[in-house]
Amino acid sequence: MIARLSLNKLEDVVPLFDAYRVFYKAASDVARARTFLEARLANNESVIFVAYEHGVAVGFTQLYPKYSSARTEKNWILNDLYVQESVRKRGVGEELIRKAVAFAKHDGAVSVHLSTQVDNIAAQRLYRKIGFQLQDQDTAFYDFKKTDL
Repeated sequence: MIARLSLNKLEDVVPLFDAYRVFYKAASDVARARTFLEARLANNESVIFVAYEHGVAVGFTQLYPKYSSARTEKNWILNDLYVQESVRKRGVGEELIRKAVAFAKHDGAVSVHLSTQVDNIAAQRLYRKIGFQLQDQDTAFYDFKKTDL
């Protein structure tokens, strides 16, 4: 089951967010993770979807709004995606991304943007399967965009 995270369920995602940060070489700091997520939710600065299996959070994605004044449009950045290693390759990441894209479409967005490390081949394959197109690349990250919401 995928659900939008509310502030009163914050503790469900804190350990996952901390693990996500550690994956990207940050030091584990559960208190810092909690404070950061709490501020994003309390200030309506992000939207977080959580995947649950048997009532336990096993993955999440966090989106941030992005606006274009010149094009007068709203888009979303799928900034964070993390699935517990024990449940990977079971479709949880795909479900989270599809939920995020459906949310963006319902919200009136024109596109969803994301980046991934150049060596994360499995993620790139998944993003392409869902319809994301490669937009830009550098030595460390590839940028993808989905416009057919």
